[in-house]
Amino acid sequence: MATLSMDNSALYLLPVTLGDTPWERVLPLFNKNILSSIRHFIVEDVRSARRFLKKVDNDIDIDSLTFYPLNRHTSPEDISGYLRPLEEGQSMGVISEAGCPAIADPGADVVAIAQRKRLKVVPLVGPSSIILSVMASGFNGQSFAFNGYLPIEPAERAKKLKQLEQRAYTEHQTQVFIETPYRNNRMVEDILLHCRPQTKLCIAANITCEGEFIYTRTVKDWKGHTPDLTKIPCIFLIYF
Repeated sequence: MATLSMDNSALYLLPVTLGDTPWERVLPLFNKNILSSIRHFIVEDVRSARRFLKKVDNDIDIDSLTFYPLNRHTSPEDISGYLRPLEEGQSMGVISEAGCPAIADPGADVVAIAQRKRLKVVPLVGPSSIILSVMASGFNGQSFAFNGYLPIEPAERAKKLKQLEQRAYTEHQTQVFIETPYRNNRMVEDILLHCRPQTKLCIAANITCEGEFIYTRTVKDWKGHTPDLTKIPCIFLIYF
């Protein structure tokens, strides 16, 4: 039987606040202690990562840190090279734009390579808009699926919405998806147009932030009473 590695160096997955929420409201002090001890960070956006680190630890010496950018253009070879400090015994951190790294996030590619290299990976506690929206929706939390972004083309989107609605009914599975913030209102219009009147829709907006809005209504009840969701981070959930 293989023995587990017990060295202290690890790839720490560092959750980020979902907005301008004070970090103390959604992150434990343990996260700050870990964050302050790390000198190498793999990040989705360098500028926002620097702001987040300063927000959590104002005394941190930003200029002494090394940042490795991670986006859709980053090759697996580059990512593998990023992990060299970890292979040499130095802890590293992964920071996404918001929420939990590796959940609907390119950080998953880093974790996959670290696991293949048999490097220690430690996920830290923090806010996930996906999980929090399921918690607050009143929908099935034992079986749910996150579907990411739906098609933009109207006919394809309508088809996808009907497929997800059918899965909710036949599999008793909560269906979760997102949209680019400036297209949120159109998403709601399409849901109300193509889903059954009795289907339940939960709109979860600005989770953990000022103006948080999480309400579940039937499609029929939402009609004529939808909020303006322009440029607001939202999660949409449907169930029966």
